[in-house]
Amino acid sequence: MRVAGWTRVSLMSTMQVRAVSLVFLSALSAVLFTAPVRAASADAAASDPLQFLTAIQQANTELDYSGVVTYTQEGSTQSMRLVHLVDGMGERERLELLDGQPREFLRTNDQVQCLIPEREIVLVERKRANRFPSLLLGEPTRLLDYYSINQLEQQRRVAGRECVMYELQPKDELRYGYRLCADAENALLLQAQTLDHDGSVIQQVAFASIVFGNRVQAADLESSIDYSNWRTIEATMSDVDLAAQGWRIPYPDGFEVVSQVSRSMGAGRKVSQLVLSDGLAALSVFIEEVSDQGARLTENKGSKRGSMNLFRTRIGDFWLTTTGEVPLSTLAELGRRAEFVPLAKKY
Repeated sequence: MRVAGWTRVSLMSTMQVRAVSLVFLSALSAVLFTAPVRAASADAAASDPLQFLTAIQQANTELDYSGVVTYTQEGSTQSMRLVHLVDGMGERERLELLDGQPREFLRTNDQVQCLIPEREIVLVERKRANRFPSLLLGEPTRLLDYYSINQLEQQRRVAGRECVMYELQPKDELRYGYRLCADAENALLLQAQTLDHDGSVIQQVAFASIVFGNRVQAADLESSIDYSNWRTIEATMSDVDLAAQGWRIPYPDGFEVVSQVSRSMGAGRKVSQLVLSDGLAALSVFIEEVSDQGARLTENKGSKRGSMNLFRTRIGDFWLTTTGEVPLSTLAELGRRAEFVPLAKKY
């Protein structure tokens, strides 16, 4: 699952890819709410793993909450303030980075504005569905085919709240495991740990503090930055069919297509993106022509930071980059087996 955040800053910075940027964003359907619905408690859902995961997903979109979220990997921790509110305007959110260069992300339903003060730019994108404290991409029913899901007996407190803990262990080496801790009263995900195959924690996202309900005010969603005169840049993208273009990309077992889009990156540069997910883990495949300003890229047989891995190879006149929160071996196998078969010209 991804840390809250939405727009691209750097391809290989985990905090940006995972926490505030995610490399690129896939466009998903807008979610509108007319009135909040009380989320089920995690205790009530604990006996059924799929109901537990569904309750986490519902709590993320239905509850009003505000708190400080910490993101920890490779011994470093970064923090951000997150405010989420559901009212007559729908689902609204504000994310403010508390470390490093100032950044704010303002979301109303599926539209996100990223404020970049040092450049006085507003980047407009669409939200991604599985950023923390959300969890899933799609329905959870298929997860039991690829993960063993077990409730842990020990009691746990996160951000001063009692939580119910589950562990998801992968049934193969294509994906990581997860340890999840959801609020015992309302099922909001309070902590998510990504586990290596030996059970060690390679990444953690968690609330350090949190409040709910009427303690969250609409005024908390307002930015302290005056960006009314800043330049606005809207992402442009269109749907593509990579198979119809001649690409033969082998999907890892259990992963299915979430989206296929082409994005204009400025200066005439275009990049195609394929997003695959097993419902929990996700990876992206990026394709761009070497001649389309892609000459700046080089082969990369394996980069890692926290749980984020990257593999890049050249296929004919294209660079193919795979990246995501799955083991490097999964990305490398996909990259090595991918093929481009040019379509026959029609005369």
